[in-house]
Amino acid sequence: MKFGICNEIFKDWEIERAIRFAKDTGYDAIEIAPFTLANYVTDIPTATRHKIRQTAQDVSIEISAVHWVLVQAEGMYMTHTDATIREKTAQYFCDLVDFCGDLGGKAIVVGSPKQRNLLPGITFDQAWAWAKQVFHPSIARAAERDVIICFEPLAPAETDFINTAEEAIRFTKEFDSPNFKIILDVKAMCSMSKPIPEIIKESAGEFAYFHANDENLKGPGFGEVDFQPIAQALKEVGYEGYVSVEVFNFNEGPEVIAKKSLEYLRKSFA
Repeated sequence: MKFGICNEIFKDWEIERAIRFAKDTGYDAIEIAPFTLANYVTDIPTATRHKIRQTAQDVSIEISAVHWVLVQAEGMYMTHTDATIREKTAQYFCDLVDFCGDLGGKAIVVGSPKQRNLLPGITFDQAWAWAKQVFHPSIARAAERDVIICFEPLAPAETDFINTAEEAIRFTKEFDSPNFKIILDVKAMCSMSKPIPEIIKESAGEFAYFHANDENLKGPGFGEVDFQPIAQALKEVGYEGYVSVEVFNFNEGPEVIAKKSLEYLRKSFA
């Protein structure tokens, strides 16, 4: 199994330092949150993109994905009533695909709960139709750039639009594209009604990325979630993508989070 880690864990570190630390710690990949570089990906110069890609190549580590894609990118909303805002968001997803492709990245993780919640008076079906319109252009661009857009089902506490793997799969299947799949996230799956290994098995072939974390918002091994059954289920379905550490509580500090999470994952997948 290939293990990655998200760069926002490293807070104010320069991206090149984070890349080298991830490699030295033993990770196979690093996942990049664009907001750690600029508010909008369109503000990240070509030279900066090339430098990040070259740094990763120099130390022999992959850039697995970009995520937290609408954080600080104000004005984006994929289910907004205003068609102009939806069109702006659709274009921005194309910009994100290009950014990911320029880095040599493989996937874009789309969670963004605050930019997909149902606005007052809007039905689920209306939001569904609008979200489909928003993603059409970027899925076409993703095919051109060899990138997979991964839509993330999230807990009801975070969003009221697409909360289960089944819903997310139904949404992505409407496009019938190998460049639009879902991501499974351990923290999010803890909110679902089924055991995590069962969700993994039922989602086989439909998820192209996997986030490793705990229900307590910390890294794998820092809470009560047992990853051995999760690892077994991923092996059983033949998942060959990245298992990437994403946390939301940074209390232990980046070095401890990175090292202990990887140590726990290796033990769980042994």
